[in-house]
Amino acid sequence: MKRKTVKMIALAFFALALALGAARQARAQDAKTPYPSMARLDQYLIADRNAEIALARTAAPPSISRDATVMVLGSHAYETGAEGKNGFVCIVERAWMNPFDSPEFWNPKNRSPICLNPPAARTVLPLTLMRTKLVLAGKSKEEVKESVKAAIEKKELPALEAGAMSYMMSKDAYLTDLGSHNMAHLMFYTPLGTAWGANLVDSSNQLSEPFPGSPLLLAPSFKGNPEPIHMFLMGTGVWSDGTTAPM
Repeated sequence: MKRKTVKMIALAFFALALALGAARQARAQDAKTPYPSMARLDQYLIADRNAEIALARTAAPPSISRDATVMVLGSHAYETGAEGKNGFVCIVERAWMNPFDSPEFWNPKNRSPICLNPPAARTVLPLTLMRTKLVLAGKSKEEVKESVKAAIEKKELPALEAGAMSYMMSKDAYLTDLGSHNMAHLMFYTPLGTAWGANLVDSSNQLSEPFPGSPLLLAPSFKGNPEPIHMFLMGTGVWSDGTTAPM
């Protein structure tokens, strides 16, 4: 039991560090973010459109991704790179899908392939598309956050659908500067207040375990800041190509 608890805490730490950064790293940098502002646009773009389509498809097993719609990042917004027929949408997210207080929010190295199932494509993807349009329009981090918050309050964005989930199982992802940079996992989206995960962080930033042993971990993204969504991660232990992934 003790060994399971240690493993769960370790995995929980990775999930939090994925977007927030490790406290040790922050102290070493004297609390200065390594990415204080947006880099040049070309650092976020992938010059070869076909390469971006191929990378996006690595997010999920081929049985899913080969028939998915694929979107690629253009200079003003995401654009359709390949039409699909199964309702899934695969894209390569960039670092601005991290929490707004993440030190890696502007990290130009981030390449996060993700395939969203139909409910998530209809109700979670619009958040990604909106953030991206605002960022590429030159809006500041604060302006992006306030614009998303206002759109949610005015019900200009669709409400979360039940069953929304996504795949992030790409062997070629670069999710964070920390650790091994990657983790093969699934993500499940729920309304705020859902307490499925093994890890939750209270107001004093302390890790708690309401459901010890649960393979689900609450991610730091969204969480009502401002998107009214909880996102849970579950490691798969396998990459989308079927090979073993580290846990």
